[in-house]
Amino acid sequence: MGWPSVSSAYRTVAAAATAKFVVQGSEFIGHVRPVDSVPAAEAFVEAVEDEYADATHNVPAYRVRDGDDGTDGHFLREYSSDDGEPSGSAGKPALNVLTQQELENCAVVVTRYYGGTNLGVGGLVRAYSRAVKEAVEEAGVVAERPHEQLAITVAYDDSGTVRSILESEGYEFEADYEAEVSFDVRVPLAEGDALRDRIRSATSGRADIE
Repeated sequence: MGWPSVSSAYRTVAAAATAKFVVQGSEFIGHVRPVDSVPAAEAFVEAVEDEYADATHNVPAYRVRDGDDGTDGHFLREYSSDDGEPSGSAGKPALNVLTQQELENCAVVVTRYYGGTNLGVGGLVRAYSRAVKEAVEEAGVVAERPHEQLAITVAYDDSGTVRSILESEGYEFEADYEAEVSFDVRVPLAEGDALRDRIRSATSGRADIE
């Protein structure tokens, strides 16, 4: 599949959010969440489908960075489904909102409870688009950079040095103090190599970094 290659920085939603409204008796509920992988997006879709199993439709769409394309970019995987609505009336309009707002690593599901009145294709397009737009507005949009997880293991004597480096840079991390000390660190991809070099230098190569 020919997904577009994308650069390092991207826009995504700041948090999970929902928005709901009624159109001619049909209730629409837009659910949106930031995700960091295709499996995470699919798990979110399944969770909404389970929670709203009694709904007439649960229409999913997502745009997610999916692996490395061998250069400095990443592939962008896009997916949508009409989930039983007329072709092109639901999933594509939901995905189009994410595309127009240049959102990535973002998944949405629009739940519909049918109210007895057919809205027509145009009405469905407007309703599904509105549900995603309002959910995104509720969530807020942030600029993000792709991150990687580093596992750093050092002897206890080096742990203070490593911890001070991580804290001075403001990286998110968890530390596990046992016979050795393990740090699980979230680092922007663009800064990963520099951090590896700095920690190896500070510990004279004693740090084990994966």
